[in-house]
This record gives sequence, C-alpha cells and structure tokens, in this order.
Amino acid sequence: TTGSSGGFVLAFLSAFEAGDRVALVSPGYPAYRNILSAVGIQVMDIETGPDTNFQPTPDLLDQALHGSPEPLDGLIIASPSNPTGTMIHTADFKALIGYCQDKGIRLISDEIYHGITYGRSAETVLAHMNDAIIINSFSKYFSMTGWRLGWMVVPEDLIRSIECLAQNLFISPPTLSQRASIKVFDCRKELDGYVARYAENRSLLLEQLPNAGFDKLASADGAFYIYADIANLTNDSQEFCNRMLAETGVAATPGVDFDPGRGHRYMRFSFAGELAVMAEAVDRLGRWRR
Repeated sequence: TTGSSGGFVLAFLSAFEAGDRVALVSPGYPAYRNILSAVGIQVMDIETGPDTNFQPTPDLLDQALHGSPEPLDGLIIASPSNPTGTMIHTADFKALIGYCQDKGIRLISDEIYHGITYGRSAETVLAHMNDAIIINSFSKYFSMTGWRLGWMVVPEDLIRSIECLAQNLFISPPTLSQRASIKVFDCRKELDGYVARYAENRSLLLEQLPNAGFDKLASADGAFYIYADIANLTNDSQEFCNRMLAETGVAATPGVDFDPGRGHRYMRFSFAGELAVMAEAVDRLGRWRR
C-alpha cells in the first residue's frame, strides 16, 4: 500500500458503507477519525484512561453502546498506540477479540509500531483471528519514513474489492520504495539498535520528567511516545505547548490533536531522537519549571 494511510483508506472503503459506525479510542491517532469522516462513516469515541491503560475493553464498548439503537460495525485498535504508547495485554486482547466476534464487529488492527516495544513483544491480531484487517508500514520499525510504503493483511472476502480500489486510487506504491524495502530486511541488527536507543531515551524521560512536574505519564509500553496528563500545569495544552516551545525550544504535541474532548489537559512527548537531545530537553524543562 502507499503507506499505512493508503491502507486505511482501502480498509475503510472496502469494509464499510457510508453511514456505518466505527469505534475508535480517544486519545488516538487523528487520521483514523479524519479518514472515516471523509468517506462518510460515523465515528464513535471510546474514552479511555489509565485504568484501562488507554486501551478499549468490552465494558467500555458496552457503556458507549448503551441505549443506542444503532449497531457498531467496526473497531480500530492499536497496540502499541499513538499517542500513549500503551499495549493491550494478552487476556484483554482475547476478551476484546471475542467481543467483536460475538457482536459481528469488524476489527481493524494498526500494527505499525510492532517491533518497537520494551519488555514484551506486541501481539498480532492474526494470532487470534483470521477475519481482521491488519495495517502495517515500513515507516516506524524499519525507519523508512517518507518512502510511503506499507502493507495490509486482509480476509478473503475483501481481497477483490481492495484490489479494485487500489488500482483506481493508487495504481501501486512507488517502485523505488518497493525495491529499497527489500534490503531493509537485512538490517535487523541496525534496526534493533535503534529500538535500544529508544529504550534508553524512554528510561531517561520516565525518570526525569516527573522532576520537571510531568508526573502523570502513560506506561509507554511501545512506540516512541510518552503521553502526559498536565492538568496540574494547564487547562489549555495548545497554549502550553506553544509557550513551552517559545521559552525552552522543546517541542511537544498538544493532546487536542488526539482527544477532542479531553486533550486540553494532555500532551505527547516523542523520544525518537538522540539520547543527548533527550537529556538536554528534559534539563531545559526542569529549569523552566523551577
């Protein structure tokens, strides 16, 4: 596919009809919401928090559907996720998959951050079911951001429709990107070295950010993000991030990008850089907050 974004377009158009309803987690990757809305699919927000590791559960889905006459047609999950970096544990994974199978809910799993985890590996939905849609990309673990190359694993009943849509919307991913990607499979040692560097960055920030007043942090099980509850510092994450950038030179993303309802009191740090840069950033934040 032409990046994971192309995969999501194909998945949503092939699996759903205009007017269908698809659930996604808040906070979550904003492109899910934007692409669904652009193709006429209703978005149902599942508000999550630290009590469920910022991941969906059958109970949360039941609560969101309570009293609604309309069925739920799909659910998007990401483990590890953007912006929180959290993962779904095995028992919760199985319960969620069982719920979707019982209710006839099409499951779409964004597995773009697989390979970038700390302590335990991410599970693919394919280990538990065959009729889910899997989206992945060369952008994260394989470090080919900008090459616009991804892939999908889809159930047989969607293959032909996805093929026809892809031929009309994208033709094919760039040939140069496809040829370059073949070589990346020989670079596992280098790529795992990047993950080890992310792990160092993560450890540094989880240890030092609380000293700067950022003491309510998501678990950051994978990916390269830390999601911080900053309600003790501000009620306007957009203004806070702008001011932090202007006064310290440290950039972060306001939570409103990921959670329209509660993002005003959250922000996301990215640690996909050099350790020295992370150390300098957290030092600046500490001096700024004193």
